[in-house]
Amino acid sequence: MRSAPEKLNSLVKQEVELLGYELVGIEMVSQGKGGILLRIYIDHADGITLDDCVEVSHQVSGVLDVEDPIKENYRLEVSSPGLDRPLFELAHFERYKGSKVRVKAQSKIENRHRFTGVLGGVEENQVLIEEDGTLYRIPIELIDSARVVPEF
Repeated sequence: MRSAPEKLNSLVKQEVELLGYELVGIEMVSQGKGGILLRIYIDHADGITLDDCVEVSHQVSGVLDVEDPIKENYRLEVSSPGLDRPLFELAHFERYKGSKVRVKAQSKIENRHRFTGVLGGVEENQVLIEEDGTLYRIPIELIDSARVVPEF
């Protein structure tokens, strides 16, 4: 799974947790010549409001300006994970076991890149997804992105 550089992750996590929030994950999306979109997902037991995102944005922005861990131009965005929550870590895959998920792999697994099915948890650094009666084992390091599929 693609992850933010360790120094960046540590800086952001420290600031987010000092403010009383959980760092769900960080996405770094190339914007071509426009630099990078740095998207930070935060959560809290009481939910996330716009004011929470603004507070975290101001705090993290100040630290990133001082520490300068990103050399390219970047645009900072702070967001709640939303209903289609992204899954970044093995612990997230365990926490949402039994939920419907959508996973995109970096390379083909059984001739496919995309999987949508019920999350069966984690075994030996592999994410288990059951789709149409077939159990797929996807190595965590091959996962490009994963999200919970909201069901209403």
